[in-house]
Amino acid sequence: MTTTPTVDAEAEAFVGKVLTDSSAWLATTLAMIGDRLGLWTHLAEGPANSAELAARAGVDERYAREWLHAMTAHGYLTHDTDTDTDTGRFRLPEAHRPVLADEGGPVFFGGVHQEMLGLVPAIEPLVAAFRDGGGVPQSTYSAHFWDGLARFTAGWFNNLLLQEWLPAMPEVEAALERGCTVADIGCGQGRALVKLAQRFPGSRYVGYDLHQPSIDAARAHAAANRVADRVRFELHDATAGLAEQYDVITTFDVVHDAIDPLGLLRAIHAALRPGGRYVCLDINASHRHTDNTGPLGTFLYGFSVLYCMTVSLADHGAGLGTCGFNEQAARQYCAEAGFCTVRRVPLENPFNILYEISR
Repeated sequence: MTTTPTVDAEAEAFVGKVLTDSSAWLATTLAMIGDRLGLWTHLAEGPANSAELAARAGVDERYAREWLHAMTAHGYLTHDTDTDTDTGRFRLPEAHRPVLADEGGPVFFGGVHQEMLGLVPAIEPLVAAFRDGGGVPQSTYSAHFWDGLARFTAGWFNNLLLQEWLPAMPEVEAALERGCTVADIGCGQGRALVKLAQRFPGSRYVGYDLHQPSIDAARAHAAANRVADRVRFELHDATAGLAEQYDVITTFDVVHDAIDPLGLLRAIHAALRPGGRYVCLDINASHRHTDNTGPLGTFLYGFSVLYCMTVSLADHGAGLGTCGFNEQAARQYCAEAGFCTVRRVPLENPFNILYEISR
C-alpha cells in the first residue's frame, strides 16, 4: 500500500512562487518573440483578432492566436469578450504600450528582451565555468545581446542624457557648449556620442570599445546621422592607456564589467585634462547583498552571473559583477586611482547612479 506524500503549507506556497516565476520566464520569451516579429507594434496600431494580427505582421494565424492567448493569460493584453476567444479582438492597453511597443522610449523593454535572447549561447559554457572556474568570453554571445543592449540604452540617451543628466552637471554642459574633446569608453554602438554630437556640434568625440561589431555599428550609426565629421570610433583597450587627453570622459555602465577596473580608472585619470570631468554612470546597488533584493536585485544578479561577472573572469579579471561597482566601491576605487572628488549627481533612478568625478 502506498501513501500520498504530504506537502506542508509553506512548501505549497513556495510551489506557487516557483510556478509564477517559471510562467514569467515563458511570458518573457514570448514577449521577446513578439518584439522580433513586430507583434507589439502592430497591436499598438489598434485591437486585432488573430487573423487580423497575422495579416498585419505577416505571420501564421495559428501561432498568432496561441501567442495572443498566452499574452492575455499573463496580463500583457486584454480581450474584448469573455465568450469567444478565437474571434474577439485583443488589445494592448495604453499603459503597456510604452514598455512593449515604443522603441527608444524611456521605459521600453524590448531591448532587454533581445539581450536575454543573446545570453542563450553562454549558458552551456557558463555551466562549465561553474564547475571549473574561469568565465565566458564576449565572443560567445550572439549579436542579439549587443543589439538588444543598444536598443535598451537608447532609452537613456534619447530621454535622459540631454534632458536630465547634463543639466545636473552644469560644468560638463558648459564645456560641451564651448566646444571640447570627449571620449566615451565602452562606447558600444555609439548612441551616446551621436546624441552629444548632434546637440553640441562644436565638440569633438571619440569612442573606444573592445568589440569590433559594436565599433562597426557605431561608425554606421554616426554616418547615418551625419556626424561622422566630428565623431570617430576605435577598437582599443582603454585600460592600456589613451594616446590623447580629453576635457570630458564618459563611461556608461562599463566599469563594473571591466577586467581591470582600477587600471581602467587610472587610465581615465591620466587621460583627463586638469579641470576636466569624468562622467560615470553605473549600477544603483548596495555594497550589502542583503539590500539588493526583490525583482530588481534578482535582475541585477542574474545579468551579473550570465554576463557582467563572467566576461571579466574569462580574462582573469576582477569579476566585480553587476553590483560590484556600488557607491562605496566607486568612491574607494576612484580615490585609489587618484581622483580627488566624486560627486553623486542628485537624480532618482532605480537602475543607475550618475557620478561627476574630477581630478
